[in-house]
Amino acid sequence: MYPEAMIKPMKNELISKGFKEILSPEDADNAIKSQGTTLIVINSVCGCAAGSARPGIVLSLFNHKKPQNLLTVFAGVDKEATAQVRNYLLPYPPSSPSIALFKDGKLVHFIERHHIEGRRAEMLAEHLKEVYNQFC
Repeated sequence: MYPEAMIKPMKNELISKGFKEILSPEDADNAIKSQGTTLIVINSVCGCAAGSARPGIVLSLFNHKKPQNLLTVFAGVDKEATAQVRNYLLPYPPSSPSIALFKDGKLVHFIERHHIEGRRAEMLAEHLKEVYNQFC
């Protein structure tokens, strides 16, 4: 587990942009089962989360269509909540950072870590905008 003081700024990058935290398995169930479109970010401390994932996700929200519900869970910190979110991502293996879009409780798009690593935030943002335009 990471110290709260270390991860707080990383969490706040998304929370300050309107993301709500998933802190328990029940939060995960409620988030995923909600109606409409739900974006869930599995956040992490790694360099690709800092350099590409979080900035790209924030940039993606500057779009005419976007998910109705914005949520995040922090891998390595909110362990039970993260595990519950990952149950809904099967058969995909655990991956962090990663980004999942659900529509009416069904997974419609998933971006694994290997799709984030080595890519610029702007590239990720453009991809997410295309996803939002298709599903939101």
